[in-house]
Amino acid sequence: MADASDPDLTETERGALHDCQLAIEYVHRAYGDLLGFHHKLGRAMDRFYEAEGKLRSEGHEELANELRDEHLPAGAYGDDWSYALVEGFRTGLLDGVDGFETELRDELAGGLGHVSERRQRRRWRKRAGRDE
Repeated sequence: MADASDPDLTETERGALHDCQLAIEYVHRAYGDLLGFHHKLGRAMDRFYEAEGKLRSEGHEELANELRDEHLPAGAYGDDWSYALVEGFRTGLLDGVDGFETELRDELAGGLGHVSERRQRRRWRKRAGRDE
């Protein structure tokens, strides 16, 4: 018998919900990796900026100008800086799949998340004599 923490779902519905919830977690992890890329690239560009000044102070104008004119304003991908990639990912794929996963949970499980894990916890605790 289902209760509020165990919605009455078919195994296929439960599997689909679980797959989508795992997928959204991986999308969030990818977003975190993209943020890490953005921060690391920003640090690298700051160091190039520092190097430009040092090269210029030692009379290496041509090399300093190359950093200033070619590399510092360059995009991470095409002409886009890394912040644009982060913003595009967040407002595109991330927001879209977040909304879908919320809609799916609302429709199938009354908004409850981690349905499969809740069931597993309940079964394991019952097996150990620890009814919830």
